[in-house]
Amino acid sequence: MKILLLEDEMLLNKTIVEYLQSTGHVVENFREGKSALKAIKENLYDLIILDINVPEIDGLSLLEKIHTLRITPPAIIISALIDIEEISRAFELGCYDYLKKPFHLKELSLRIDKMLQTYQAPQVHTRLSEGYSFDAVSNMLYFYNQPTILPSRQLGILKILTVNRGVVVSYDLLREGVWENSTIDNTTIRAEVSRLKKNLKEDFIINIRAVGYMIDRIKTDF
Repeated sequence: MKILLLEDEMLLNKTIVEYLQSTGHVVENFREGKSALKAIKENLYDLIILDINVPEIDGLSLLEKIHTLRITPPAIIISALIDIEEISRAFELGCYDYLKKPFHLKELSLRIDKMLQTYQAPQVHTRLSEGYSFDAVSNMLYFYNQPTILPSRQLGILKILTVNRGVVVSYDLLREGVWENSTIDNTTIRAEVSRLKKNLKEDFIINIRAVGYMIDRIKTDF
């Protein structure tokens, strides 16, 4: 499992990283919230473990920011704080569990095991770029969480590219899925994709010359 750890206490950070790595997890660790938030935006994590009182961006503010962006990996809070209002806020923002410091590393491992057994990820938007995400269920494109209105044919193109993200989508597949096998040529498809790209504020649709198009996975997205 790929885990992001946000803990500003150097020794505890190091100890948790070593323990989780020894149990087979991949861990990326941070000691301040700003760089942790950047990593969460650019990568996919199975779990984030974070303290509340950390520099730059505190743990609750970080949870709030990723909640707004609809980035929703489960989170385990590790903190010496016992303020019920802060704990309640953490759960409202997507915290899965809370572990009060000091704690035994084995207890953290047990909480992670429990999460793996019981957590069900909510339906979330598929991130296409820094600002864009697509909900294939509602067939809606969002730019920084705000709906973007597009013609139905362009939405159809985006849906096929999103579902096949990381794979080249051929002209034939677009013709079948969007134009329902109508007798249109590749030039017509290229023209519609060109209009779609002009309607977007970020360029994430890749042209594969003479073959089709694709949307790449974001960095270490897998």
